[in-house]
Amino acid sequence: MKKYYILISLLFITYSSFSQNTLGALRNDIGSFNGYTLFSPLNSTETYLINNCGEVVHQWTSTFFPGASVYLLENGNLLRTGRIPNDDIQFGGVGGKLELFDWDNNLIWEYTHSSPTVAQHHDIFPLPNGNILMLAVTTMTNLEAIQAGRDPSIILEGKLYNEQILELEPFGTNQANIVWEWNINDHLIQDFDNTKDNFGVVKDHPELLDINFLNNEIGNANWLHINSIQYNSNLDQIILSSRLLDELYIIDHSTTTLEAASSSGGTYGKGGDFLYRWGNPQAYDMGDDSDRTLYSQHHPHWIPDGLVDAGKLLIFNNGNSIRFSAINIISPPVTSPGFYSYDMVNGFGPSAAEWTYVDPVDPENFFSAILSSAQRLPNGNTLICDGDSGYFFELDSSNNIVWEYVNPDSTNGILSQGDSPPFFNLVFRAFKFPMNYAAFAGKDLAPGDPIELNPDLSGCSLLSVDNEFDSFATMYPNPVRDYLNIESKQQISKIEIYSMLGTLVKTKLNSQRIELASLASGMYVAKVFSNNNVMTRRIIKQ
Repeated sequence: MKKYYILISLLFITYSSFSQNTLGALRNDIGSFNGYTLFSPLNSTETYLINNCGEVVHQWTSTFFPGASVYLLENGNLLRTGRIPNDDIQFGGVGGKLELFDWDNNLIWEYTHSSPTVAQHHDIFPLPNGNILMLAVTTMTNLEAIQAGRDPSIILEGKLYNEQILELEPFGTNQANIVWEWNINDHLIQDFDNTKDNFGVVKDHPELLDINFLNNEIGNANWLHINSIQYNSNLDQIILSSRLLDELYIIDHSTTTLEAASSSGGTYGKGGDFLYRWGNPQAYDMGDDSDRTLYSQHHPHWIPDGLVDAGKLLIFNNGNSIRFSAINIISPPVTSPGFYSYDMVNGFGPSAAEWTYVDPVDPENFFSAILSSAQRLPNGNTLICDGDSGYFFELDSSNNIVWEYVNPDSTNGILSQGDSPPFFNLVFRAFKFPMNYAAFAGKDLAPGDPIELNPDLSGCSLLSVDNEFDSFATMYPNPVRDYLNIESKQQISKIEIYSMLGTLVKTKLNSQRIELASLASGMYVAKVFSNNNVMTRRIIKQ
């Protein structure tokens, strides 16, 4: 038996890492999380779902480049943003369109929110009730901005953008009811013009946003650049990210639209004011630049229940001012769930992140000036999307890189293996799903070709890790000569056998054994399907 353990080790060394690749999957080590990764390159009409070897298991095609974000829903539908022209509102992340595709790439709903004075941008979020939260800007005229207390000397474009959130209730094929609304304009303060209603002491009102704080910017209409909206269903709260002010904000969603336009009066309770903010305390006069902890960040979100560090905030900290990126985890101080502590001396805590990842050799080796995301995975790993390089990598709990991938779909078209990826293979976010995610139930996820041309999969195994949570069956014998048997209390609907290059070589339906005598000796991957569950294991054929 010992010789088979040696064989497994030798094969694994061969198949786990293949850094000679320049595109697609670069690494797939034993510690990686075996799942399917979703991403939509910013300069492509395609949305891809790939396995750990970079093979496409599903794909959607739009007629529009993505506005930015894309979501795979539990029912198998794809919700995405679309980028349409807008000559009047132009900044990175402007989309203007929402699209909903079914699994078979049929467009079943679309919605346009774009005009000379309004535009959807960056992010959306699908709510549990089927509604959609949407980020948008509306245009304030020069006079409206001055009436809101803006210093006229820092209105450089003759207008100012108000950031808003709209909750859409889709109906028909291209319509939606707006059932809830929140606007930053309702939650401003300033100490510039004492003739305006919102004049006050900024330091005394951290629940409000100082309309004249520019964070060393120059005063463009796009002064906030909110680049992310995420939602916590347990708390019924929303988190926003302002790239230009280096802050994140949490607001209440359990309000009516009328309440969302009102102030909580500094009590951090009901109303549309900030319940919590973090990243740059000088924005509310509670520090200076040395107290700043966020730099052009993206994708702050609550880590979901059931995962390591659940309930804490995970942030991709881009680091524009310091020229290196970091992944941060923070725990906002609370008095009870959803009620945040505020220190009258030090402001909102914590003073620093409780966990940070930077490149361990040289921080500047890891730097994404724009875009990007991070995700905690079910096995405790962290998936990171270095967006401006189209580069995804996965860290294990010891911060070892165990999976790497480079997006081959660029403005230059689909690249070939061996090409050096250009800057313009940008990806806004990447998200990895477990193989038992509800959207995959009953779907054909047989691996196809990788995205890149002239691919090299000689160094990849479809299975990266044996996940304990998916062990609903036992496979034996392993090594196997003639028949592989499946022992399970669940009904087995299908058994699939793949070569190490990802080719499906055997299939058996509604059986607990499969004949393998006709296969050549070597290593294979067996996938067993039962109800909505999928189990994947390496096997050796003698």
